[in-house]
This record gives sequence, C-alpha cells and structure tokens, in this order.
Amino acid sequence: MIEIKGLTKNYGKFCALDDLNLTLTEGTVFGFVGANGAGKSTTFLILATLLQPTSGDVFINGISVRENPSEVRKMIGYMPDFFGVYDQLKAEEYLDFYGASYGIPAAERKVLIPQLLELVNLSHKRYDYVDLLSRGMKQRLCLARSLIHDPKVLILDEPASGLDPRARVEMRDILKTLKKMGKTILISSHILPELAEMCDEIGVIDNGRLIAHGSVADIQDKLRGERVITVRLADSVDQAIAFFEEDPFISTIQQLEVGVGLTFAYKGTEDDQVGLLKRAILHDVPILSFMEHVTNLEDVFMEITKGGDLL
Repeated sequence: MIEIKGLTKNYGKFCALDDLNLTLTEGTVFGFVGANGAGKSTTFLILATLLQPTSGDVFINGISVRENPSEVRKMIGYMPDFFGVYDQLKAEEYLDFYGASYGIPAAERKVLIPQLLELVNLSHKRYDYVDLLSRGMKQRLCLARSLIHDPKVLILDEPASGLDPRARVEMRDILKTLKKMGKTILISSHILPELAEMCDEIGVIDNGRLIAHGSVADIQDKLRGERVITVRLADSVDQAIAFFEEDPFISTIQQLEVGVGLTFAYKGTEDDQVGLLKRAILHDVPILSFMEHVTNLEDVFMEITKGGDLL
C-alpha cells in the first residue's frame, strides 16, 4: 500500500530526511516516533504531496507522489499538526464545504456528514460554530474533514497534540474504530504509550534517519537483554536472597526500597523463569508476586536514540 524509497530532503546544507526506506501493507496502523525536528512532519508533508523531496519517491497504492500527486490526494486524508478552521462556519457547514471541494454531490453529502459527525462524536455539535468548539472537538472535526472523501490512507500528524486526558481517550477510540474499518493509518505522536496501544508497527526516526522499525513487541525484545524481575514477599527476605543467589541466571540482587521484596537482573529464558518460580515455591519462599519489568515504548525510544540502529 505504501512504499517509501530512498526519501531524502535537504534544506540547503541541512538534511531533514536521510535515505528513508519503509514499506507498509494495507490496513497497517503505523506509529512514527521521534523528537521535535527528527523528520516526522517532513515525511508526512511529502506523503501528503505538499512538499517535494530532494531525491527518492513515495508510492501509495503504486502511484508516485512526485509524478501524480493529484491521484494520490484522492487516496489520502491528511491531518496536519497545526491547522486552520473557518470560524464563521458551523460544524456541518465546514464539512459540507470540504465535501463540495472533493466533488461529492449535495445529496450524498447530506447523508455522509451526519455519519461522519457521529463517528467522531460530534453529532450534538452539528449546528455549533467551529470557533466555539473546544480544542479536542476541533481536532475531531478536522479528522472528520480528512475522512470526507473516504480515503484509503490516513496521515495524522500529532492528532492528540495539546489534548486533555479525556480528549485523548476519545481520539484513541476513534482511531481504533478506523483501524477496524481497514484504513491504513500513519500517526506521529509524542504520547508514546498510546501509540503502543493503537499501532501494529512503529518506526523511530532520529536526525532524519529511520533507526528502528518493527512491532512494539519485537523492538522491546531486541532491547531487553537482561530481564528485570521484581519479587514481593510476605516475609523472610534473607531466606529468599539465599535461594535466588544460587541461580546461575541471576545477578545484582537488591532489596526493594518500599515493601518487602527483591529485584534482580535475570538472563534466563521465559521457560527458565517458570522453572525458577516452581523451585522457589517448593523451597517455601513466601512469594506474593513474581513480575517481570516490561520495557515500555518510552523506554524503547530513550534506549534507541542513545545511538545505533535497530532495523
């Protein structure tokens, strides 16, 4: 569905994108992670046919963004990180204007617009002026605008930027619905845990280069190395330390600062963990909980951007 080949963008001597290559299949939800200035928005602007690359190309459903941008625009819905709205229009009128711009007949728009407003939970604001809507409502209205022509691909640059927690949850739920509808979605965001919930794949971009790409789980596994285990105990910390010190896969045992328990680095496999827990129970170690620390997406981002590729 989307194929990015050798995408490069230079602004004078500054390289905003450096030989970016990426392939996404239809129906994929892809999260683009990177610090400010890493190249996310530049990539999205090129995909949206709003910026010409210095070299390389992007193909959406086999059509080049460089050679046939008008055809590409029919297949994409683009929501920028900063956007303007027409303040003197009501929400319904705003969508009607864009529907007409895409050549959708009036009779079809009359049916379509209420459906879109319902999808983004704005049916009750149908006759409200756009400038009176909250930021979260404006975000959802602009998402509806990007869906007006039923695009196959959605390019959403920081769709949850500046939203309060409730508005972010609402946006996340809408994106999950769009995913179920089979849309191919590209999302950039600084709210990393939400990307992990929504995305099939993530890509980490740093200084214009794609330095990691894969499923969240795959990247977590590549980074994890030693697993960190936390064991909470009913009592008998000394007994537990003596037991765990005998395991060849365990190192750096430390007592918890809060509560009764231990934490330690573990080099064994998941099967080894199962065996360790069974033996601990047989040796009457009073375990209340036995939990592996799972590397979250923020940990992944911080670790990858220290340096080095993980493609």
